[in-house]
Amino acid sequence: MNENTLNSLGYPQIQKNVADCALSYLGKRYARELKPMVDAHLIQIRLEETAEAAALIRFGASIPLPSLDGMETIMDLLGTGYLFSERDFSHLAQFLRSCAQLMKYMEGKSGAAPTVSRYAASMILIEPLLSEIERCIHSGRIQDQASKELIRIRKKITVNAERMKRKLDSLVSKHRSIMQEHVISQRVGRTVLPIKKEFRKQVKGSVLDESGSGQTVYIEPVELVSLQMELAALQAEESREEMRILGDLTSLAESYNREIALNTETVGVLDFLFAKAKYAATMDGRTVRVNTQGHISLQRARHPFMGSSMVPLDFAIGRTYSSLIITGPNTGGKTVALKTLGLLTLMMQSGLLIPVEEGAEMAVYNEVAVDIGDGQSLEQALSTFSAHIRNMIGILEQANASTLVLIDEMASGTDPGEGVGLSIAMLEELHSRGATVVATTHFGEIKHFAAATPGFENARMEFDTVSLQPLYRLRIGEAGESYAYSIALKLGMPQRIIERSKSLSNQSISRDRTFVFTSPPLENPALTPDRSVAEADGPAELSKRNQSKQSKDSIGPHKKTTTRESDSPAPAKTFRKGDRVYAAYLNQSGIVCDVEDSRGNIGVMLRGRKVKIHKKRLTLHISADELYPGDDYDLDIVLETKENRKKRKLMGRKHVEGLQIELPPEE
Repeated sequence: MNENTLNSLGYPQIQKNVADCALSYLGKRYARELKPMVDAHLIQIRLEETAEAAALIRFGASIPLPSLDGMETIMDLLGTGYLFSERDFSHLAQFLRSCAQLMKYMEGKSGAAPTVSRYAASMILIEPLLSEIERCIHSGRIQDQASKELIRIRKKITVNAERMKRKLDSLVSKHRSIMQEHVISQRVGRTVLPIKKEFRKQVKGSVLDESGSGQTVYIEPVELVSLQMELAALQAEESREEMRILGDLTSLAESYNREIALNTETVGVLDFLFAKAKYAATMDGRTVRVNTQGHISLQRARHPFMGSSMVPLDFAIGRTYSSLIITGPNTGGKTVALKTLGLLTLMMQSGLLIPVEEGAEMAVYNEVAVDIGDGQSLEQALSTFSAHIRNMIGILEQANASTLVLIDEMASGTDPGEGVGLSIAMLEELHSRGATVVATTHFGEIKHFAAATPGFENARMEFDTVSLQPLYRLRIGEAGESYAYSIALKLGMPQRIIERSKSLSNQSISRDRTFVFTSPPLENPALTPDRSVAEADGPAELSKRNQSKQSKDSIGPHKKTTTRESDSPAPAKTFRKGDRVYAAYLNQSGIVCDVEDSRGNIGVMLRGRKVKIHKKRLTLHISADELYPGDDYDLDIVLETKENRKKRKLMGRKHVEGLQIELPPEE
């Protein structure tokens, strides 16, 4: 999966949460390396085994998972010639004992958790190694019975120690009056007497040290020299024998390298598996049915980071429609719905249980592509729109029938007309490739497009217009609103301003935002890996595509027309002022403001600009007779700005110095 997708949907936090539930270094490592899979069969197996582990935990079972304390060092150094210490073997012995306990425990759970039990059944008992470690080492110390030679050496050390003790008792008794303190000290590994400096001559022996004040000297009595030399020799002999014993144990452990590695890895996998089960318990996660046909059906789904604070989401896609357009107010939950769907998909494909009702079904995708959030970057000098376009180009490079595409706020960040047109073209392209698409938008044109196009469906986030509170419930099959007027009116905006705003909005929509929506083609043969979208949809090809679609259903802001008799373009005809016409090569509609000139060019108002277009490149969308009431209707209301109409009226009454009428630029 794309790293941008994982980060945008919060997948790294999922990895961390699972790792926090693991006990061992290996379980935590597997959790941090967790990634979505694309094999549906393998995903279903991982979901079932996680569900088994969750059931064991839910029924109160205390799983005797072996501790891997100290095993990381052992596994890193085993077979490298490193000599393991008594502490290392104590860790290894405890691990081997715990493995035996786990195998016995899981054997009794084979009926309730067959898949999980098979992991434990694959482990190997290593009795010879465990027995030898226990014979040689106890409580972190090599035992006397580890070897006959060690018994002999330690007996000699014991005898020497007894002789040393008797000799020291005698010396202390003899020199008690001249000792600084009646305590036996050690200096450089030798036993010494603390003698007052002024009496140093009275004790035969070597001065090995003196106090910081210089008042005490530490003397090794000559009577102890031979005994201490003998003790040092015995201790060196003991150390050599202990090293030999550790070497033999290390060699024996290395002979079981494969078995130890298998057991360690299996314990790590089981720890990771039960970590997934523990994490599922924190959010009441459940398993789902998996398919590769793009079918998704979720009931009461929740975002794992929001828990019970989120209104559950009911969601479905993939049967009668594969593209869903979600509309509704800001902060109404549209983005949360997208992120919930995306993150739950990634979790499911990672073998994690998800917070949904029983009976849920989810599709497996090779890629989940997202364009969520403001991608504006000061460092890269990218505007919000540029970031959206960059993301969409990346999505197009990988989109196919096994891609889930999530797009937040389509057509944002640029001119609404152009943004809407580009968004619809993108939706058509993604749909033609068979991708599953879920997108959010504020724009009515995209809602109308979804309502008119097979394979598309509208949905809305519910909103309480009385309390002005979003309800966060998704209702599929209905288009939503932004509720801007309701919110403004409820907050105290004067009614006259609301009505004027509605009037201006309707006029703006009538003039500038009329689009012809057509059913998307089944495929786009012009788009190949070697050609960009821009090249494939250049002006010439765009014109051909749009002209070929005139025979299909089209919806404008005023009415819907259906023509099926012929796919050939309509013949050139005479247009009159006020007609709404469509220029296919521009993918725009406008109002005729100047009738045909001698060259056959027609003046058309397109988004406040006067454009000369040849009549052969225009088709009638809605005639002036249908648009305006009566033959005497003043078209200046439509074609001229309010300011220019006021100026013309004033100039008709009197001359005003400096008064000019500003006409739109002609192109």
